[in-house]
Amino acid sequence: MKLSTRARYGMRMMLTLAVHYGKGPMYLKDIAGAEEISEKYLSLLVIPLRHAGLIHSIRGAYGGYTLAKAPSQINLGEIVAVLEGGSIVDCLKNHSACPRFAGCKSRDIWAFLDEKISEALRSITLEQWLSELERKRRANSKPSNRRGKKYEGSGK
Repeated sequence: MKLSTRARYGMRMMLTLAVHYGKGPMYLKDIAGAEEISEKYLSLLVIPLRHAGLIHSIRGAYGGYTLAKAPSQINLGEIVAVLEGGSIVDCLKNHSACPRFAGCKSRDIWAFLDEKISEALRSITLEQWLSELERKRRANSKPSNRRGKKYEGSGK
């Protein structure tokens, strides 16, 4: 399965807002700079995220974007559904998308996988994912416990 750039960049933006949660609004240009994503592209993503009630926009000199809810209240499934449209194949939501819908042998497979993927994404909140990223960062920054021998040369 491959997620579009919309979902990947949208997820990065939402994680950045989650890290910044409770510290006031963030300018879109700051999010774009932190994530190395075009500000123009992000401006297209904030529209559906705002309409879905996942982010707030605040106008003015001290304005910007914030999460509309705490990171513990937003799951990854919500974000992907807003940015991707919800199903892994079009025929699951739009029966007219495929003329073989009624007799399709693989439709049940796609429906099963669609539900499992959605379940997995809905089971993870932004807060949980940030905790996991922090755990990995700490694990990678610890000095190695291995006590290898120093290279002492060949003695020749």
